[in-house]
Amino acid sequence: MHAFLAVVQAGGFRQAARAGQGAASRLSDAVKRLETQLGVRLLHRTTRSVSPTEAGARLAERLAPALAEVRASLDVVNLFRDRPAGTLRLNVPANVARTVLPAIVTPFLKRYPDIRLEVMVEDSFVDVLAAGCDAGIRYDERLAQDMIALPIGPATQRMVTAASPAYLAAHGRPQHPSDLLGHACLRVQFSGGTVPVWEFERDGEIVRVDPQGPLQVRPGAALDLAVQAAVDGLAVIHLFDDWLRPHLDSGALEAILEPWSERFSGPYLYYPGRRHLPSPLRALIDFVRAPAQQARPVG
Repeated sequence: MHAFLAVVQAGGFRQAARAGQGAASRLSDAVKRLETQLGVRLLHRTTRSVSPTEAGARLAERLAPALAEVRASLDVVNLFRDRPAGTLRLNVPANVARTVLPAIVTPFLKRYPDIRLEVMVEDSFVDVLAAGCDAGIRYDERLAQDMIALPIGPATQRMVTAASPAYLAAHGRPQHPSDLLGHACLRVQFSGGTVPVWEFERDGEIVRVDPQGPLQVRPGAALDLAVQAAVDGLAVIHLFDDWLRPHLDSGALEAILEPWSERFSGPYLYYPGRRHLPSPLRALIDFVRAPAQQARPVG
């Protein structure tokens, strides 16, 4: 069951093997044994892809929270250890993986050497238990109800609109967000297909624009492609200040429309409000919680 769920969540046998779930051949054998025992096919297998059948999808949906509860139950033995041990699985958006976690992960894992951290990068909001994760990190407006939320990382963040000096010299500098409709802009599309509009705020006035451009990417590593395109003078970019900061400081990019930069509260670590938490998750909570911060219920 663990092998089957690992393959479904990773999207294939090789991907699951690369994620540290064992050799691809052993995972394949385990899934075949499970299919034989159940008498039903769980995975569609081709030379190019692996995907769950309808039965497999239904089984994976029920297995993920069930196995998470099993892990939590077995975790009680950690109460008898000198220090926390085990695997901690986090589901985070790309910008958090890029701008927030680097300052946390290394000191956390150095303090707790018996903890193994697995980070799943995903920008759409997911049920962390169904995804086989212990906790997630998201922004306030996207937090699930009936979860516990704890601030993690910067208290506030902001979006910055920027372009290269060469682009601005060739196309002019926008003075108002609506001017972006006449400029080439780099867009981001979420995994669900949504392309969010760019939002700006100044003195209580909110302006939303939906500019067009030559390049559209999905969050993750492809965002670096968009950033490089902006540095190379292709178009205007609208992204997290923390992500663009090295290029802004070097002069490769220049911030524009700064009085309109949108500020918002920083990310939250969120997790189920159950009484027993896995010891690796409890260690992370204790690690990131400052004396003045308290976890709070959402909603």
